[in-house]
Order: sequence, then C-alpha cells, then structure tokens
Amino acid sequence: MHGAGNDFVVLDLRGGAAPPDAALCRLLADRHRGVGCDQILTIAAPHGPGAIASYAIWNADGSPSQQCGNGARCIAAWLVRDGAAGDDFMLDSPVARHHVRMLGDGLVEVAMGAPDFAPAAVPLAGFDDAVDGYELTLDGAAVHFGAVSMGNPHAVLEVDDVDAAPVATLGAALQRHAAFPDSANVGFAQVVAPDRIRLRVFERGVGETLACGSGACAAVAVLSRRGRVDGARGVTVALPGGELRIYHGPDGGIRLAGPATFVYEGRFNA
Repeated sequence: MHGAGNDFVVLDLRGGAAPPDAALCRLLADRHRGVGCDQILTIAAPHGPGAIASYAIWNADGSPSQQCGNGARCIAAWLVRDGAAGDDFMLDSPVARHHVRMLGDGLVEVAMGAPDFAPAAVPLAGFDDAVDGYELTLDGAAVHFGAVSMGNPHAVLEVDDVDAAPVATLGAALQRHAAFPDSANVGFAQVVAPDRIRLRVFERGVGETLACGSGACAAVAVLSRRGRVDGARGVTVALPGGELRIYHGPDGGIRLAGPATFVYEGRFNA
C-alpha cells in the first residue's frame, strides 16, 4: 500500500502470527531482493477496549518506529476493506489511540494528537526550554530549525526553495548529531502561502521518502507556532508523492487527511 507515495508492506497478524524480526524487515524492504518499501506495518489486536485494532511500524533498516501518519491511514483503509471497521472508529498506534474517519474517494483522516514542543519530549538534548527556533553548528555552519514530537522526533528547517535543499546531506548530519539522541525525521519546508507549503522529509531509518504524514504534521505545527501558516484554517502540504491536508485544531490536536491506496497482494518467499 502507499499513502501519497510513502509505501508499505502490510502484514495482518490478527491470526496470531509473530511479528517480523529486524532481518526480515530489512529483506522485505529491499527494493532489489525483497518487496521494497519505506516501512513494514503489522496489524494486531487492539491494546484495549474501544479500538478496532492496533498497528506497529518497522523502518526499512529493521528499527521500530513510534508513529506514521501515512501508515495509519493505510491500516485504516485495510480494516475497512476487511469489514472490521466502519467509517468512524478508533485505532491504536505504538504510542497513542487515534480517531479515524473515512472521508470517501479514497481519503482517510486520522487524529494525530497534539504536538509536544518540550525538548525532553522530542528528545532534543542541550536545550531546556521550548522555543520557536534552535541553532546547532554543523561543519562550522549554523543550522536553524524547529523541533517537535508527534509521538516521534522531528526537526523542521524552513528553506527558500525545497528543490535546492540539501536534504540527504544535512538531513543525515542532523540525524547523527548528539542533540538528537534518538535520531529524528528531518523536514525541509518551503512556505508558499498561509494555507500551503512544500515539504521534503529525510526519515529516520529510511532516508528521503515521497511523503511523511507525521513529518507533514510536524512542519505545520512548527510553522503555525511561528505564525508562518494558519493551521487552524487548514494547510495543504505538497510532498514529492502527493498532497496531504493538515488541520491544527483549537484543542491543540492535529488532524491529517490524505489518500490510502492498495497496490497489490501476494506471498513472500523468504
């Protein structure tokens, strides 16, 4: 499946099968010797009453992840197609419970929770208080960024031209920096208008992806905090793989809407 080009191998483990280990995740994600994907998603029983199911996320390098907005929408679409869910239900991620709405025309909306700007929550080491912008020195040059947790760590850099941004080099350098002890998803955002941005994301454990749902939420959260976009009215985030729509509500919570697409099904010969 994919959500705006962010692609997944989905494994339904509700029958009791064991989750994949790191080696199997790496093999599944290999685009030459495996299936090929950004992340592996597994579906299991809910964590408690009130939810339809739970899901877990494994990066292409085999490491676990805490959150994935595009993946959440794909899991939701899978459960609806399976008959396990209707048009309005709850879904458990590794870090929270999320309200899901099916919007029609292949679009799914997920409540992603409230962004947490506290450095300890990201985690972002070396800073005590949450501010709109932080500065680190990399190779003798000052790098300015915002930081936020969407259940997983994000750094957001505002750039003049996202096409010219050094996504791979600077993204990897920030991920390796001691200020991000758990690494981070690094987003490069270009503000086009108060209701529209362009975004590229260098994901933790994956590299640059065609879309990143939690990264889109993080970018809107950081830019809304600065007054650069109007999250309360809704912001369209244009990523290389497609567009997502983000709303930052008056309760502080963020809702993410976008497509969830089935590509193919098969049997993997390990």
